Amino acid sequence: MAMTMAGVGGTALCARGRGLRSASCNYSLPRSSSSLSLRRGRDNNPHTHSLQQTLTLEAIQKSGVIACLRAQSGELALETAREALDEGISVLEITMTTPNALEVIAELVQGYPSAVIGAGTVLTSEDAKRAELAGAKFLMSPATVKDILDSFKDGPILYIPGAMTPTEVLNAHALGAKIVKIYPVTVLGGEQYIRALKSPFRDIPMVASQGITMDSVELYISMGASAVVLSDAIFNKSAMSIRDFGVIKKLAGLAALKGAAAVERWL
Repeated sequence: MAMTMAGVGGTALCARGRGLRSASCNYSLPRSSSSLSLRRGRDNNPHTHSLQQTLTLEAIQKSGVIACLRAQSGELALETAREALDEGISVLEITMTTPNALEVIAELVQGYPSAVIGAGTVLTSEDAKRAELAGAKFLMSPATVKDILDSFKDGPILYIPGAMTPTEVLNAHALGAKIVKIYPVTVLGGEQYIRALKSPFRDIPMVASQGITMDSVELYISMGASAVVLSDAIFNKSAMSIRDFGVIKKLAGLAALKGAAAVERWL
C-alpha cells in the first residue's frame, strides 16, 4: 500500500505502509514555528515536562544503545529504520542531514509509539522546534547549542548536547543538560577517555559517540557511559547501498542484545 506524506516545502515522501497504524498519511509540518506555542500550551505543567524528559532518559539508559541513522533519501531511511525497530532497537535517531528527516521522524513516531525516536545533528533552534513538532522525543547535537539548551531544558523534549573537553562537559551540565554526548570519542581516546571523564564527573550521564563498533559496546558502558551511539555498526553503508535489509536486521538485533546485556551487567 503506497503512502504519501506532504512535508516541508511540499516535498513528498512515499513509503510502504508496513508497521503503521494508519493506512493514510497526510502529516504536514508547519512552515513556521508559530504553532509551537499552541502545542506547548496544551500542557504547561513543568512537572509533566520533567517527567517526560526523565522517561526518555531512562529509556536511553535502559537500552544502552542509540541507533543513529543517516541515509541518502527519506524513503531509504524510513525502510531501514523500520527494519531496525522491528528487530529490537528501542531508541533511534534520524539525523537532520537525511533528506526529509522530519517527515521520517513523524512517520516513525506514528508507526512505533513505544519507541523513542529522536533527531540528530540538530544545529539550530529552528530545526529543534520543527523536530519537536514532528514528534521527536530527544534532540542531539555534535556540540552544545546554547539556544537549543535554553529553549528545551525545561520542556518535555530531552536535549543531548555534544561536548569534547572536561570544561565543555561541565558547562553543558551547569546550563541544564541532563545528559551529555561525548564527541568525537574515538579520536579523543575511546573508552579510556570516558573513564577519565567519569572520574570527576560521576553524576553526569554521558553518551559516547563516533566510530564505536559493535564489539566495544560493553567496554564503553563498563567504563561509565550510560549509552553508546551506533551508526555504521548497525546501518552498514554497503548493505544500505544495495538495500540488503537482511544485514541491517541482523546487526540491529545484535546491537539491541549487546546494549541490554551491557546495561544489565554494569549499570
